[in-house]
Amino acid sequence: MNLKSSFIFGMIAILTPVGFFQIVLAFEAEQEPEPPTIPEPNPIPEPIRIRDPAPAPDPFPEESDSEKIKRLTQENNNLEQQNKNLQTQISSLNNEKYRLQEEISELNNSIKNLKDVVLEQLRVILELTNQIKKILFF
Repeated sequence: MNLKSSFIFGMIAILTPVGFFQIVLAFEAEQEPEPPTIPEPNPIPEPIRIRDPAPAPDPFPEESDSEKIKRLTQENNNLEQQNKNLQTQISSLNNEKYRLQEEISELNNSIKNLKDVVLEQLRVILELTNQIKKILFF
């Protein structure tokens, strides 16, 4: 029995620290970890500065003021002429549109009238067919 009892005591001696170690690990696993701290930058960065806009360069530096005025007046006159031309085109297109709409309306009326004529002709044909049928079979 000595061998048996020493084997049992040896097993108890081995299993006791393993069980204790598992209990300790279980307690550690149940603890919630704290969130990590956010490190702050040591030197505070300088804010990014907006550049001052540079003045727009003169598009025609070689022209004098009177030449610029003359050129701008000419461009303005050209634009006004283009505007008048476009307005004339719009007016003519509107007139064409109204003319085509009227033509479409007339064609729709013609189609309706032709449809009525065809329906009347079918009615007459059916009536004549019925009359021929009565004559032939009675």
